[in-house]
Amino acid sequence: MDIVDRPAQSRDSTILQLREFSRKLVRELGFMRATLADSDLAPSAVHAILEIGATPGMQARDLTHLLRLDKSNASRQIAKLETAGLVERTVSSDDARSSELYLTRAGQQLRKKIDKFATEQVSSALRKLAPSDQQALVRALSLYASALAQDNDAKELQPPVVTAPIVEGYQPGCIGDVASLHARYYSQHSGFGAYFEKIVATGLAEFAASLPDPDKQLWLVVDNSRTLASLAIDGNPATRVAHLRWFIVDDTLRGSGLGRQLMTRAMAFVDARFDETYLWTFKGLDAARHLYEAFGFRLVEEAEGTHWGKTVVEQRFVRRNAGA
Repeated sequence: MDIVDRPAQSRDSTILQLREFSRKLVRELGFMRATLADSDLAPSAVHAILEIGATPGMQARDLTHLLRLDKSNASRQIAKLETAGLVERTVSSDDARSSELYLTRAGQQLRKKIDKFATEQVSSALRKLAPSDQQALVRALSLYASALAQDNDAKELQPPVVTAPIVEGYQPGCIGDVASLHARYYSQHSGFGAYFEKIVATGLAEFAASLPDPDKQLWLVVDNSRTLASLAIDGNPATRVAHLRWFIVDDTLRGSGLGRQLMTRAMAFVDARFDETYLWTFKGLDAARHLYEAFGFRLVEEAEGTHWGKTVVEQRFVRRNAGA
């Protein structure tokens, strides 16, 4: 009998089949549910527990990369796990600005429970496959996961394309947009509520009404008439001291470099007019603190307070003009 080669399956068909199987895997493994692996945690939190348990002492940035999360989502996830008593941070011995992540005793117990659930789930499914098919499956999944990882790594190395311009001064709608940015972010990250949003909106409205002013300025990142980032300098010419206020960047622009661009413009503005610049923030906003320190701000005061409507460790940072 003659052997006739069958034409290889088209690339489009292969892509469609892989997409279909991927969706089915996501459903069957339980990733569409609110919780995963017989726990009370969301899928991303379960994976965080597993990765921290596998590599005790890993840093937050490494977990962010490993789970393919953006920095803000990873920070919120870690904070929730800390609040739940499952994860703890310690200051890195190599870099005091960084923290290392460890599972608490409760976190370790939960990890064992998750491992047991996942092992039983996989074992039960493998019993339905012949040994040769099991090995073929492991090899195929390994190759596919590796290819996806290479593609994702390459994409992360590419700088994000940012087209939103930075504009100066009040823009219609910016007060509500900036207040909304603050309210959403700090509600998720720190549990702030209506009181905090009111403070932001009221203070920014009063400030915007004073513009234009040679000693005050407001920078905004605007896309399609919507404000996605902001920073303000509220200067006092009598004391030659400026106050940095309302600095925030929407989650969709984090990692784009726009926060650094806003800081660069603001520091050029204050260096031409003032001897000193200060800002108020609170403990736990590590990414923002690193940026402030990169521009010369130093922590000078720290104490518990309720200025934002909830008890936090308030911090005051100061930057002095080198030429003053």
